[in-house]
Amino acid sequence: MTERADQFSITLAQLNPTVGDVAGNATKVRAARARARADGADLVVLSELFIAGYPPEDLVLKPAFQSACRAAVEELARETADGGPAVLVGTPWVDDGKLYNACVFLDEGRIAAIRYKVNLPNYGVFDEKRVFARGPASGPVAIRGVRVGVPICEDTWLEESAEYENIVECLAETGAEILVVPNGSPYARGKADIRLSVSVARVTESGLPLVYLNQVGGQDELVFDGASFALNADLSVAAQLPAFEESITTLRWKREAGGWRCNGPVASVLDDDKADYAACVLGLRDYVGKNGFPGVLLGVSGGIDSALCAAIAVDALGADR
Repeated sequence: MTERADQFSITLAQLNPTVGDVAGNATKVRAARARARADGADLVVLSELFIAGYPPEDLVLKPAFQSACRAAVEELARETADGGPAVLVGTPWVDDGKLYNACVFLDEGRIAAIRYKVNLPNYGVFDEKRVFARGPASGPVAIRGVRVGVPICEDTWLEESAEYENIVECLAETGAEILVVPNGSPYARGKADIRLSVSVARVTESGLPLVYLNQVGGQDELVFDGASFALNADLSVAAQLPAFEESITTLRWKREAGGWRCNGPVASVLDDDKADYAACVLGLRDYVGKNGFPGVLLGVSGGIDSALCAAIAVDALGADR
């Protein structure tokens, strides 16, 4: 039987994956794990479908890409035999002929557990029902003496209905002590408040602390703002990571009479016009960089819109590009 832990350190790797760059994304996992190890962390967490990059769209339907993601995960799993931190990382995963949006738990040189996304979004920019199979509801994962629930993104977002299972309730009933939620949640004005209210509702229902890890970066027309956070069971903010930039932050949780609690760093987060501008800058930078373009060409009329576009381009790429 695993000994009960009284301290638990989680490294949040709020990073910028590139869709299709399996090797590059795996390299980012290794770098994050090295930081986590230096911090003495038990676990390092990466965002939804990180190995593939998010959203991978039809790329995940290609068998060669599925195999590349699996091979990268298996290699990362073998590397955890060194006694360092365990890893929770998102990846597409084929099981019994079905393709899932999965989060794999890597520890002691092996794939120790796999959790599948149950509630697949099918609205707005999301069409996951088209490419992924619905996973089964599962209980928590035992990580270094702590039972960690791993609902994936949409599994925390909507109330229970005929279409949606209450995954958080299932995890609470099966003994979860902390909820760790990997996300690929794109930016929109006011989105941070919506995420917080959704998470507050899940903490209130379950009585469990919650770690919300979001990716950062631009992908086509979407921008992911990061702005990851954690809530204690009493709804106080345990930590807040910055928005629109990569961040690797280790949170140290302690078991108290009422459960797990953390007092981590709280960064200030941009909102309204400043956040919109930061999203434009990040989106342009990644669109140019991830597509390998040398720079951009601007036709400037002298109007306010041209001036704004020029300012965004300079802030994103530098004046020389």
